[in-house]
Parts: sequence; C-alpha cells; structure tokens
Amino acid sequence: MSRPRIVIVGAGFAGYRTARTLSRLTRHQADITVLNPTDYFLYLPLLPQVAAGILEPRRVSVSLSGTLPHVRLVLGEADGIDLDGRTVHYTGPEGEKGTLPYDRLVLAAGSVNKLLPVPGVAEHAHGFRGLPEALYLRDHVTRQVELAAATDDRAECAARCTFVVVGAGYTGTEVAAHGAMYTDAQVRRHPMRTGMRPRWMLLDVAPRVMPEMDERLSRTAERVLRQRGVDVRMGTSVKEATHDGVVLTDGTTVGTRTLVWCVGVRPDPLVESLGLPMERGRLLVDPHLQVPGRPELFACGDVAAVPDLDRPGQYTPMTAQHAWRHGKVCAHNVVASLGRGKRRAYRHRDLGFVVDLGGAKAAADPLGLPMSGVAAGAVTRGYHLAAMPGNRVRVAADWLLDAVLPRQAVQLGLVRSWSVPLESSSPEVARVPGRPGRPGTDAGRAGEPAKAPPAGEAAEKRPGGEPAEGRPGGEPAKNQQAGESAKNQSAGEPAKNQPAGEPAKNQPGGESAKNQPGGEPAKNQPTGEPAKNQPRGGDAKKGPSGSPRASGRPRRALEAAGPRPARGGSAKPGKASRGTGAGAAGKRPTASPGPTRSAGPPTEPGPEPPAHQPPPGPDIAPGPVRRTDGRAEEGDS
Repeated sequence: MSRPRIVIVGAGFAGYRTARTLSRLTRHQADITVLNPTDYFLYLPLLPQVAAGILEPRRVSVSLSGTLPHVRLVLGEADGIDLDGRTVHYTGPEGEKGTLPYDRLVLAAGSVNKLLPVPGVAEHAHGFRGLPEALYLRDHVTRQVELAAATDDRAECAARCTFVVVGAGYTGTEVAAHGAMYTDAQVRRHPMRTGMRPRWMLLDVAPRVMPEMDERLSRTAERVLRQRGVDVRMGTSVKEATHDGVVLTDGTTVGTRTLVWCVGVRPDPLVESLGLPMERGRLLVDPHLQVPGRPELFACGDVAAVPDLDRPGQYTPMTAQHAWRHGKVCAHNVVASLGRGKRRAYRHRDLGFVVDLGGAKAAADPLGLPMSGVAAGAVTRGYHLAAMPGNRVRVAADWLLDAVLPRQAVQLGLVRSWSVPLESSSPEVARVPGRPGRPGTDAGRAGEPAKAPPAGEAAEKRPGGEPAEGRPGGEPAKNQQAGESAKNQSAGEPAKNQPAGEPAKNQPGGESAKNQPGGEPAKNQPTGEPAKNQPRGGDAKKGPSGSPRASGRPRRALEAAGPRPARGGSAKPGKASRGTGAGAAGKRPTASPGPTRSAGPPTEPGPEPPAHQPPPGPDIAPGPVRRTDGRAEEGDS
C-alpha cells in the first residue's frame, strides 16, 4: 500500500503547526509536503521590532527545513486547486510551473492586507504583513528623518517627519509605539535645524485603541502612546491620500510622506476560486476543520471560518493565537481521517493577550489578569520567547544588546517602495523586476500595467518619499506596451520608432538586442553598432519565423537585483545598455496555463517598476561589475 500524500498550502501559524504535529504523529508513514513562497516561518508579533531596529530580520524567521523533520518543502505560490483531480498547481520562485498531487489537502494560506476603497491609498500607502514591508518601513523612516534634518524648509521638514498609521489594532498600535521611540532616538543624536521633532499619528474609526482588548488595557496603551507624543485620533480615518499628504475624514489636511496601512486583513484570495461555501471570504468548515462534502479537504487559520463552540452562531477571529491552535487540531484530524486516532472538535480557551509597546512598557492580561508597566513587559517578552518555535537565544540576545547599546539607524535600500505594493496578494515576497506576475495582484493580471504615479509627478513627492527605482536612466519607454520597459536602449533615452506594444525588429519574441548574432547590428540602435555580449562572427540560428536567434543557453535574469543604470548615469551612445532585470538577454516570457488566484486570464511576465521616474539617486546600488576576463557580466552573487 502506497504512503498517503499530505499537502499543506501555507506555512504561517496554522500551516507550520499542522506540519510539525503531522511529522510527529505520522511517524514517517506519510509523505508530508509544505508549499510556501518562502523557506521560513515568520513570527508576526515581533515584526514591529524589526521595523524599529530592535531585532534583525532573521531573528523572527524560523527555518522550515531546519525545524520540520521529514517534511518536504516546495517553494512556490498556489495558483489553483483541482478538487476533483486532487492536485495543487503552483508557480515557483523563478516562474516555473508545478503540480502536487495529494490524498489529503490542508489549506492554511493565511491572510493579506485589507484594502478599502479610499482614493489614493493603493498608490501611496504600504501595509505591514511581511518582512519586505517591515524592512522598507525601517529604511524609509530612517531616510525621512535624515532628509528632514538636512533641510531648512520648515514645511518640508514637518511633512517628512510626520508618520501616519491607520488602524489602531494590535499591529498599528505596536508600529506607532515602536516607531515613536525609534525616531526620537534618531533626533536626539542628530537634532533637526528647525527645532522640530518627529510626529506620529494613529487613526482609527473605532472609539478606542485596540477595541478587541479589555477596556483597562486599551486605556493603558493609549496613555503610553500619548506620553510618547503620538497623536491618537479615534473616530477619524483617511478620506483621501495624495502624493504629499492625506486628507482626514474630519476635513484636516496633514502633510506627510509616510502612510502605513494597518486597517486589517482579509483571507488569501486563493480560497475564493474553489467555488465552495464561504463566510466573509473565509472557507466554511465544521468544528473538525473539515470542509463539508470534501472529506479529503481541511482548512485552518485565517482562511477558515471555524465555528466557535463557546459562542454559537459565531466564528473564531482571525488571530495568531487561534491559528496556532487550529494547526494542532487539524493535524490530529488529518491523521484520524487516515485511520489512526479519533477526531477532535476545535474548542478554544482564551489565554489572554499581550501587546508590546516598546522599552519596558506593555499591556497584557494573562489568564484574564490585567497588567501594565514593567511587569506586563516581562510577561509579554516571556510569552513571545515561549511561543517562538526557534531562535529564542538570538532574540533574547538582541533584546539584551538593545537595552545597553544604541540602535543602528542606517538605511540599506534593499527594498523599494514599488516592491511592496499594498494590493499585493503575497506580502511575504517582495516584487522584483523579471519575476512572473503573482496571481491576484493588480499588476500581475494579464494586460494590466503596474500602477505608477501620475505623469509629471516626481517620485519623491509620494508619501513613500522614494523614487521608484529600477529603470536604467529613470525615463519611461515611449510607445511601449503597458507595464513593459524599453529594452537595451541607451540609459535615459526612450525607445524610438517602435510601434506601440511591438518588440524591436529582428528580435525573436520581443527579446532584447543582446545575444544577437555576432557582427550584425541591432536595428533602431542609435549608431547602428552591434549589441554587446555577442560572439564576433558567430552564426545565428534561425527560429521558426526566420528571425535570428542567438545560440547557446539564455542567461537567467537576476531576481535579487533590479535593472541598474550604467556607470556614470548613462550608457555610451550607440550601444545597448546592460540590463540585469526584466528584459535581460535570453529571458523569454512564458504563458502561465492553468487557473490563477484571481480566476482571471493567465498572467504575463512582470511586473515592471512604475514608469515616470526621476533619475536614480545616490542610494541606488551601483551598476553591474565590468569583467576583464572575457566572460559576460553577471549581477551580484
């Protein structure tokens, strides 16, 4: 008899706990596979400390392969599920397609940012659900304080050091609390010329901070925030976001370059394509976390509407505490469906909540006992150390170092504003040029361009305060198809004389001028010189359409680094610029067959960085390394 195949989609709190418990219960008698976009489990409650510079990113990232013995890890994002064929279709990190057959399927895909129909929010705000967003916020806040300290313009200084957080739940409250401490520490070391200090605003339509918690704890959290100078405004939200500020629902206009969206989350859109009964975007399951009518299908965590047996007619909330306990019960029930053990109904006993407010301050109610101050801070950090499945010693060491040493306030510039769009259905993965469009995102749908600032607006005027880097020269390509950049044009120049949406002539499938047969110039080049990186005098292979095609294997486009400008800011006249991102030599788009998360048409390769960008600033990584050994240039290893 063959071993049963168990596939788990997602490795968040629910998926990780399911996989770990299954690994112990099955005793190597089943093939367990985890499908996840990253190779780590992210401990979300400590993410605000990453943005505030207390913890390094790897401290809150627990290795899946290192902590899940006898579990196979497949990197990728689920595109669709064939319930009748019992297969999961996915796209790998390099665009490759794959299929996973299963006998039992556990859906634990988690949640994504909740986007409300507020004008300008999708273009100018950033969420806080993954490591890329936390790293971007850390760099961005540091940059804004440094730019504010360097200017003599009081209006610009006030806008750059005003940070607006929308959503006064657990995440928004912790982001505002830690952020205020972080920026105050920067200003103490480097005072501003205008005498101003950073200003943090926390907005929510709710009547009080953290309405889910006990009222006494809510008052404690609000008191700590106000003591640190946070402007807490309840019953107020954002009416409109613009490139240089926000308009509040009370009519107030606030100049800012930073808008952090912590309004809430929604279930991953993957489950919407299944055609099964839903409850507010969540898949309906029974108390045993099993989908009715589908004995092989289980769901847990944020994508599952689990009945609350203690409150008939209601469902368990979308919290990490519930998701973690869902995973354990789900694993037992999956094993029971294979003929070992008995099924369990999910019943939760509330152990209380903890909210870290930075420093020695916290609000907690362990086992229903309200606490505040230093005692609450000790309980909060002790709870996090006990709940983390790994890295406990490293986390404790970082806390100790933060208590005795000043924080390192530097910006690395590894994540750009366009890499973490708010509408992304995969906040755990940063968007990079050359990566196939992720299903479910606006920029990833076929035929739709990536969102960009209006024409003529400088990127630094956005609340992000960052240019959308990634294009050589920073100029958009004229007459190009929406969402595509000009390929192999001189830095800073548009692609001229090309029909709209058509590739360069004499190039197969719209490929770049690189890898052309040696000695032949690429047409429409400024001086007609041959493209670089071609073997001199080499014979070109003919494709099916008669177009010349370079021999040899195509070079893989780099995902870790976007397109970079040539040294000195522009390429030499008459020669193709050297791109290493989207549109690099040899990188051919492939159509994505099969279903997608958004149940729309197949996605096109992309997304590309937004158009209409200013020339790249000094914080952009240097261009590709020029080699002297005759080999083709490659990006940073």
